[in-house]
Amino acid sequence: MKPYLKFLPMLALLLALLALPVSADMGPKPSVRMTVTGLEEETCYATLLSKTPSTGPYSAWDGTEENAFYYDFPYEIWKEFVEYRDPDGYYFLQMARQIDPGMKFAWTYYPPKEFKLLLYFPERDEFIVSPPCSRYAFDSYFTVELTEEGTLSAPKRSYDYRWELLSLVARIAATILVEIGLALLFGYREKRQLLFLAGMNAVTQILLNVALNTIDYYSGYMAFLFAYVELELLVFALEATLCAILLNRFSERKRHPALAVLYALVANALSFGAGLGLAVVIPGIF
Repeated sequence: MKPYLKFLPMLALLLALLALPVSADMGPKPSVRMTVTGLEEETCYATLLSKTPSTGPYSAWDGTEENAFYYDFPYEIWKEFVEYRDPDGYYFLQMARQIDPGMKFAWTYYPPKEFKLLLYFPERDEFIVSPPCSRYAFDSYFTVELTEEGTLSAPKRSYDYRWELLSLVARIAATILVEIGLALLFGYREKRQLLFLAGMNAVTQILLNVALNTIDYYSGYMAFLFAYVELELLVFALEATLCAILLNRFSERKRHPALAVLYALVANALSFGAGLGLAVVIPGIF
């Protein structure tokens, strides 16, 4: 038996234990981004009303104090949104942001699939709501106009290819930096090893992004969620296998293949955690 085949039973066990997704990188998150034109110089808060009462960690208020969520905006604004009643029964999921003229409103973590844009102007205590629309891609961009009559136009699709490319490049670069740094700690320090790890991460990141975007665009959000788990496990298995087989070939110092599998597992978990942290600093890129 070839030496690298000894790690396969352990790899199978790891995959069986990973019932929860282990992200293979700073994985992409679905988002909705709204550019609102025609706003005047006044305070304005925005949210997306959802056709369903919950999405991801967000949900409509159930009337209990412990489930009231207004971390990112004042309680007075939260109360106004909670008391708003949409004529079509759409829900406020307790997430809102203050926006300025020419600024974008972004919901970058578990946005609703079907929604309306709702604006609130506290200085005149007025709500303005858009017609309903739906996400059309993994990252859905819209432009909405606030007309002179005080109404919101139907959101128009305005996909930002430049931003998506920048986001992809940033995720790849951050993933490579994190995993190369960890490789040095694991003792993989030869130039050819580091070049191999950088190339492997670039390829798997691109493949993961393309696959998730395609699945979400053509099959919808639920298909994306199921595929996300499977693809993350597949990427981990692929990287662990490649590392176990090839890292020793790029070094004069031979190390046990099981160490390469452990490296792949720790690197994936670490890069995922770093991605969550960076998502707070640079919303929308991770």
